[in-house]
Amino acid sequence: MTVELHYVDEGPRDAPVLVLAGSLGSTLEMWRPQASLTETFRVIRIDHRGHGGSPVPPGPYRMPDLAADSLALLDSLGLDRVAWCGLSLGGMVGMYLGSEAPERLTSLTLCCTTAHFPDPQPWIDRIASVREGGTGAVAAGTVARWFTPEYSERNPDVVAEAVGMVTATDDAGYLACCQAIEAWDHRDRLPAVAVPTLVIGGSADPSTPVEPHSRTLVDGIPGARLAVVDGAHLATIERAGETTALIAEHAAP
Repeated sequence: MTVELHYVDEGPRDAPVLVLAGSLGSTLEMWRPQASLTETFRVIRIDHRGHGGSPVPPGPYRMPDLAADSLALLDSLGLDRVAWCGLSLGGMVGMYLGSEAPERLTSLTLCCTTAHFPDPQPWIDRIASVREGGTGAVAAGTVARWFTPEYSERNPDVVAEAVGMVTATDDAGYLACCQAIEAWDHRDRLPAVAVPTLVIGGSADPSTPVEPHSRTLVDGIPGARLAVVDGAHLATIERAGETTALIAEHAAP
């Protein structure tokens, strides 16, 4: 059963529609650095189920559940087709839509994401940590992978806000999304992604490094192209200007 996602809808009503979907442990506020996109797009930022202002249904979740939530939102807004940009978890939802509902997308931008994590142990460990101590137990370690040490040193306020965002994420919702990621393997469906696709990788991303994660997407999705920026996992924040320009160019009709 789908849930009604919390979202923010900004920009000209007659502009092309761009959906922004974020990472595990984030809210739609992670896309504030992309605010300029509302000048040329109708931008819809979403909170995944279990995150931010969205409902927290009982888990575990699976990627088709998160994708169905997004399609239900598009239906409720009367939107037949949109450009999709997702980072990490949001990218996984996007590539699922790209193969299973390509008629709903005009383009697909996949930022710092993956079709599969070969080693499930880190997810098993993270689920255990959240069960034991809540999202606060994993917040600092998670955010340490979001930004390079140099960026974190220069921007302690951004780091503190990010830690607070993870900590504020509902424990059950976070855990259920971890279970969706642990079970995620879309490698066999990559050739079915029938949408123009841009993959953005972070050269210093320890969570989904370009080799092999971005490379697997580019090799598997027909016609996909790769852009690598000099940042860690939340490259859309650390390299906001560069990534925003890439997103805008690819999403333009």
